Amino acid sequence: MTPEARKRRKYWVSELAKLSGSFGDDSTKMIAELRAEIGKGGTEALLDHLRLCGAVPEHYGHDSSEEKLYSKYTDAIISESLAAIGLNSAVIAARADAADVQALGGGYSLVADAKAFRLSRTAKNQKDFKVQAMDGWRNGLDYAVVVCPIYQLPSRTSQIYQQAIARNVCILSYSHLAALVGLAKRRGESAAAKGLGSVLKSVALMHPSKSAADYWLGINRALVAALKGDADLWTAEKTASLAALGVAKDEALTYLQAERNRLLGLSHKQALEELIRAAGLDSRISQVERIEHGNLLGD
Repeated sequence: MTPEARKRRKYWVSELAKLSGSFGDDSTKMIAELRAEIGKGGTEALLDHLRLCGAVPEHYGHDSSEEKLYSKYTDAIISESLAAIGLNSAVIAARADAADVQALGGGYSLVADAKAFRLSRTAKNQKDFKVQAMDGWRNGLDYAVVVCPIYQLPSRTSQIYQQAIARNVCILSYSHLAALVGLAKRRGESAAAKGLGSVLKSVALMHPSKSAADYWLGINRALVAALKGDADLWTAEKTASLAALGVAKDEALTYLQAERNRLLGLSHKQALEELIRAAGLDSRISQVERIEHGNLLGD
């Protein structure tokens, strides 16, 4: 992982926390800046984002505005990646119960959703991956795709693989998408779009199974066959994935250890105040106090 990639990651983690109070405005600004950066930095800039975006920063609050904007950022990265592969792609500003990305090209159409998690997140379940929801959100398009960090996906057995095969929803990793972006740079968009199409088609050919090994064997074989003589791109992305996880772990541990030390240094009074704040008691008390009966029952 290059120093430039680390620098880029640090900048965007900080930038996404600078909120204006309007999610729509922040999203529009973020997408425009990301597109401009990739336009200037080319494939390498896009690959830096793809390799590192799967980890939500630990210091972003749960269900916070920062976390929601980060989710939109990962969708924008997927959209830019599909565009680099040769598809017409866009992030959809729609209601919550819809896919976040739509794309068309290469003779097929798709909806896509990007997933990212904190490294400290435990007990992820099948609902976190939205396989069933994505099937319903394709709205007549050919394929539905969920893109996840490979190290956060079940490695032995899981219903998400059985669901994905049964519903023809393709679960991909950021690494698979990165290899296809690399193929577009080396052999052109047409080859990359055709390659993605081959990977997407492979899901329907699988026998429904909960086995992670069986699912990823099918996906990986389809990708390597699509890459043909450029299989070194996949080798490079597997290596980059290991390096990216190392960067993500360093980032997370640096924050968590600093936070632990900060809490250990608090006085008794400060610790109690921190506990009250973390529990959200003051805001909950204020909410209760604001509730009034009203006169809906009549005078």
